[in-house]
Amino acid sequence: MSSNKSDQTTAQSDEQVTGIAAYFIRNKVISWMITLIFLVGGVAAFFDLGRLEDPAFTIKDAMVVTNYPGATPEEVEEEVTYPLEKAIQQLTYVDEVTSISTRGLSQITVTIKRNYTSEDLPQIWDELRRKVTDIQGSLPPGVNTPAVIDDFGDVYGVLLAVTGEGYSYKELLDYVDYLRRELELVDGVSKVSVSGEQQEQVFIEMSMKRMNALGIAPETVFNLLNTQNTVSSSGAVRVGDEYIRIQPTGQFDSVEQLGDLIITDESTSGLVYLKDVAEIKRGYIDVPTNVLNFNGNMALNMGISFNAGVNVVTIGEALDQKLAELEYQQPIGINIDEIYAQPGEVDKSVSSFVVSLAQAVGIVIVVLLFFMGVRSGVLIGLILLLTVLGTFVFMNYLGIELQRISLGALVIALGMLVDNAIVIVEGILVGMKKGRTRLQAATDIVTQTKWPLLGATVIAVTAFAPIGLSEDSTGEYCRTLFTVLLISLMLSWFTAMSLTPFFADLFFKGQKVEANEEGSQYNGIVFVIYRKFLEFCMNRAWLTISALIVMFCTSLYGFSFIKQSFFPASTTPIFMSDIWLPEGTDIRATNAKLQELEEWLLEQEGVEDVTTSAGQGLQRFMLTYTPEKSYAAYGEVTTRVESYEVLNGIMAKYIDHLDTNYPEINHRMKQIELGPGGGAKIEARVIGSDPTVLRELGAQIVDILNDDPGANNIRHDWRERTKVLEPIFNESQARR
Repeated sequence: MSSNKSDQTTAQSDEQVTGIAAYFIRNKVISWMITLIFLVGGVAAFFDLGRLEDPAFTIKDAMVVTNYPGATPEEVEEEVTYPLEKAIQQLTYVDEVTSISTRGLSQITVTIKRNYTSEDLPQIWDELRRKVTDIQGSLPPGVNTPAVIDDFGDVYGVLLAVTGEGYSYKELLDYVDYLRRELELVDGVSKVSVSGEQQEQVFIEMSMKRMNALGIAPETVFNLLNTQNTVSSSGAVRVGDEYIRIQPTGQFDSVEQLGDLIITDESTSGLVYLKDVAEIKRGYIDVPTNVLNFNGNMALNMGISFNAGVNVVTIGEALDQKLAELEYQQPIGINIDEIYAQPGEVDKSVSSFVVSLAQAVGIVIVVLLFFMGVRSGVLIGLILLLTVLGTFVFMNYLGIELQRISLGALVIALGMLVDNAIVIVEGILVGMKKGRTRLQAATDIVTQTKWPLLGATVIAVTAFAPIGLSEDSTGEYCRTLFTVLLISLMLSWFTAMSLTPFFADLFFKGQKVEANEEGSQYNGIVFVIYRKFLEFCMNRAWLTISALIVMFCTSLYGFSFIKQSFFPASTTPIFMSDIWLPEGTDIRATNAKLQELEEWLLEQEGVEDVTTSAGQGLQRFMLTYTPEKSYAAYGEVTTRVESYEVLNGIMAKYIDHLDTNYPEINHRMKQIELGPGGGAKIEARVIGSDPTVLRELGAQIVDILNDDPGANNIRHDWRERTKVLEPIFNESQARR
C-alpha cells in the first residue's frame, strides 16, 4: 500500500512540474522535429555548403600601369606618375597611393580606405578609370594608354603549367587558347587567365649596303610598311537589287608574302622587292616581360578562378572530367601539370575535419564511459553531433562556406560544445540519486543552471569577438571564426536546455538508480580528494594567492619564449623563394639563373616539381599570396616537395646552396602564409626630395639592420644604380 501511494504522489508531483525541460520532455513531437531538422538538415547543409580554401576578404587595391617607352625613371616619375597620382588622390575613397617608376614603366598601386566594402568597389574603380581617362590627354606624346587593373585580387584556385618539348611558343599558345575556351564553359568557372605569353613579331633586318646601292632610303620602307596591311572600309556598290561591299586585296597572310612587297622610289628603276634588301623572319619580342618554366621546360601558365560561394571541390572534379574529355585532342608531347590545385587542398581540409568530428564524438563517448556510464556517454556524443549538424544548418542559411577559418572555429568549438550538456546530464543523474524522477531532476538542473550556463557561453563567445569584429583586413579574414563560434556555442546552450533533457528521459528510462541520503552522492574518492584540496586552499588564503601570483608570473616569463605569429605558415608542402639579382640585370640573364637553380632543386631528393617565373610573380593562386610586380632582375622559384615533413630540411639546404654559390643573389624564402599580410616584417620609409641624400640614408638603415644577426633579405626598393650609355652628339657636324 505504501508503494502505490508513493507512485501516486510522484505522478501527481510530475504533473505539477513546469519549465523548459518539462516542456520538451512532454512535447515529444516538437523535440523529435528539432532533432530531425538538425540531423537531416545538417547533413544536407554539409553537402550543400560552399567549400573554399580561405574565407573571402576584399583586396582593396588596384593598379594603374603606364608604359612610356624610352623614358628615364626621372622622366617617368615627373611626366607620368606624378600627374596620375595627383588625379587619383582627388578621389575621397583613396587611403594610400604608392608608385614605382622605372625605365619606361610607371606602376601605381591605389589602396582604398578600409571602411568601404566589396559592394562599393565596382563604382570606385569606375571613378578611378574616369580620373585616369581625364588626365590622359595631358600626358606627353609617346605615353601609352594607362591600364587600370582592378582584378588585382582575383584568385586562380587552379594553376596549370602547359609544356611541350619541341613545341614553339606559338604552338603552345594555340593549344592553350583552345583549352581556355573549353574550360571557361565549365559551370562554376569564372574566368581563365594565361601568363607567360610572348609577344609575336615579324623582324625585318634591312641591309644598308644593298639599300644604298639601289638608292633606297630607309624612310621609304618605313612609310610603305605603315600603309600596308591596314584594315579600312573600301565602300560598297549597288548592282541591281543587291548592295555589294568591296573587299580590298593586298593583305599579307604570311611572312613570305611580306617579302614580295614591291618597294617604289623615285630614284629606283625596275622592280625591287622587300626580300631583296632585307631578311624577314617571324619571332618573338627580344626582351620579354615574363618568362615561365616548369621542371626545366618553357611553359605557359593557366589560372582558373571560380565564381563566388561555390563548392570548389565539385568544380575541381568537373575540371578533371573536362580535361579527361579533351585528352583525345591533346597533341603528343604536350603535358598539362598542376602547379597548385585548391580543390584538392580544400578536400583534404574538409576530410580532416570530418575525421576530427568523428574522433571528438568517439573520445567523448569513451571518456564518459568510465566516468558517467555508457548511456551518458552515448547521450552527450549524440548531443555533440546534433549541435555540429545544427551549426551547418545556420552556416548554410547565412552563406558561410567551409573554409580554413570556419573549419578552425568548428575544431575549436568541439572541445567546448559538450560542456553544457555534461552539466545537465550530470545534474539529472545526481537528482535521480536524490530520489527525484527524471522529469523532476531535469527541471531542477535546467532551472538552476540555465542562466549561469548562458553567461558562461556568452563569455566564451565574447573572448573571440575582438578578432571577428575588427575593421581591418585581419578582422574581415577571421570574421567567420567569431560567427561560427557564436552559432555553435549558443546552439550548444539551446540543445543542453531542450534536447538533452528530452533524450535523458529516453536514455535513462528503466535505468535503476539507487536513492542515496542527502549528500552521500558526493562521497566518491574524486569528490573527497577535491573537497580536502579545496578546504586546504581556503584555510590558507594568502598561501593560495601567493602561489597563484607566482604561477602567473612564471607563465608570463615562459610566454616570452614562444614564437609569436597571429597566422602560422600553411602545411601545404610548397615553398617559394624570391630571387633578386643586381638591378640592371637583363631578364634573359635572370631566367638563365633561375634555370640553374631549378635544375639543382630537381636533383634533390623529395622535390616533386619546380616552377620558375622571371620578371614577376605567378598569378595569385591563393588569396593570401601577393604576386611581385614587374622587375627584370626579379625571379620567383616555386617548389613543391613530397610532404611537409621534408620541407624545412630542403629549404635549409637550398639556402646554404644559394649563400655558398650565388653571393650576388639577394634571396628570401617563404612558405604559403595563412591570413592577410606578407611583405617584409620590418619596413622603414624615408621621404625626401634629394635622391642622393635618400640613398645615403637608405644605406645607413641597411647597415643598421645588417648588424642584427636575425635579420635577412635586407634591401631597399631603389636597388643599385644602373649603367646608361649617353652618346655625345655633335649636332653641327651631323647637320653638315
